[in-house]
Amino acid sequence: MKIVVCVKYVPDTAIKMKIAGDGKTVDLTGVAFVVNPYDEFAVEEALKIKEKLGGGEVIVVGAGAETATQGLRTCLAMGADSAVLVQDQALENADSFVIGTVLAKVCSTLSPDLILFGKHAIGVDNGQVPSVVAEQMDMPQVSVVTKLEVTDKTFLAQRDIEGAQEVIEGSLPVVITAQKGLNTPRLASLKGIMAAKKKTITVQSPADLGLTADELKPRVAVELITMPPSRPPGKILKGEVAETVPQLVRLLHEEAKVI
Repeated sequence: MKIVVCVKYVPDTAIKMKIAGDGKTVDLTGVAFVVNPYDEFAVEEALKIKEKLGGGEVIVVGAGAETATQGLRTCLAMGADSAVLVQDQALENADSFVIGTVLAKVCSTLSPDLILFGKHAIGVDNGQVPSVVAEQMDMPQVSVVTKLEVTDKTFLAQRDIEGAQEVIEGSLPVVITAQKGLNTPRLASLKGIMAAKKKTITVQSPADLGLTADELKPRVAVELITMPPSRPPGKILKGEVAETVPQLVRLLHEEAKVI
């Protein structure tokens, strides 16, 4: 079985973000990057499926600047067999449709039985790219999956919905997006890190994939980025309960407007 995992190299959520001088981008100077945490669940699931089936191939795919190879190398250290990077600096600021189009082109050349994503990439948080890939490759998609069983030809996926769990089954190939709880991603061992240095990362350009300038033209433009407004200071009500409760109710009604 051939499994493709699409991963993104994203800013570490532990850092404090700053808006760049143009007001339209984020200043990433000195910012540490990591493999998107939700994508780690996807990589781990691919490796588990390969182990359970007793063989197969796990390929990680990314799109972006040359620095994205570091994220792919992390996935190779976890146990993935090989990687593909569509390298173009412009893809760092591309919208979801463009990224999805690029990844769909790569996946089409690989002819996978299963495509895995994280449910969304942190920072953008829109979760649109897997849907673009599924649509362009004419594949079904199951999102936010918390349990997955795969055979050579079929899949059984489970996901949480409000007040219940939904079970979906079907035939491969399929696009699956991983939710937290699907598994616990493994840490790369020293052996895995050393082995990753010898594994192949194939670098391609959008032109290598036959993508035209029109296909790479963003459909969405960022006009302005602003920080959220500062929260007003909290209020502390002092006194007896009989006095403070009416005050609290009035504040919730008149100022907070939540009741």
